[in-house]
Amino acid sequence: MTDARVIDLHSPDGTRLALHDFGGTGDAVLLLPGLCGYAGEWSATAEWLVATHHVYALDPRGHGASQTRPGDVSREAHVADTVAALTRIGPVVLVGQSLGGHTAMLTAATRPDLVARLVLVEAGPKGGDGTADTIDRWLASWPVPFPDLATAAEFLGGGLVGPAWAGGLRQHPDGWRPVFERDVMVATVAGAHAPRWAEFARIDCDILLVRGSAGFMDADEFTRMAEHPKVTAVEVEGAGHDVHLDSPQQWRDALTAFLGR
Repeated sequence: MTDARVIDLHSPDGTRLALHDFGGTGDAVLLLPGLCGYAGEWSATAEWLVATHHVYALDPRGHGASQTRPGDVSREAHVADTVAALTRIGPVVLVGQSLGGHTAMLTAATRPDLVARLVLVEAGPKGGDGTADTIDRWLASWPVPFPDLATAAEFLGGGLVGPAWAGGLRQHPDGWRPVFERDVMVATVAGAHAPRWAEFARIDCDILLVRGSAGFMDADEFTRMAEHPKVTAVEVEGAGHDVHLDSPQQWRDALTAFLGR
């Protein structure tokens, strides 16, 4: 697994952020994880991507090694965090999965000078009421603390996905627990309920859109997004929501082809 150097940053509102530098040479890539995720989810991608690019990943506010309980979890705050990272490392290929993709999309619409290309994985502008309640019930179902990482990995999906998710847990005297707070995650996703089609429409850089056929992204949303003149749309057969984790070769093929254009 590729190790990363952690760079401490602060967002304009003072929130402490952790930017992970995986190294590499070439154009910069910034990777954004989804809700409840962390920068280390992208380690497998970084292992091969550092051969052609300088790879970074950001722990969003409330996630990973960034500040656990920020005062603001709005979409605007997450965009400001991403802009703070991009200001540090320069224009990038911006890659985001799920809620991280939503942040990446809004960042590209807001600061086109900082985003050379955009990659959205199981992420789009549709929004949706009720998502926060679903996430709240899902997090409430976690049998924390987990007695060990193997148990956590099995509960969190097994295969390649479960161990990656379990890697974001931290050991406590009573077992393994998430580093994030449940209420912060629920409030964070609640901010993404409004449709953002206008913002998506004004993005003017090349976009790679990746959907897992067994994921959460709505098929109609995927089809509508694919009509954007800058979009290259790829559907990975059999992949779930974490396409980059459970279908790593197909993910690598899609991203490599896009970056090599």
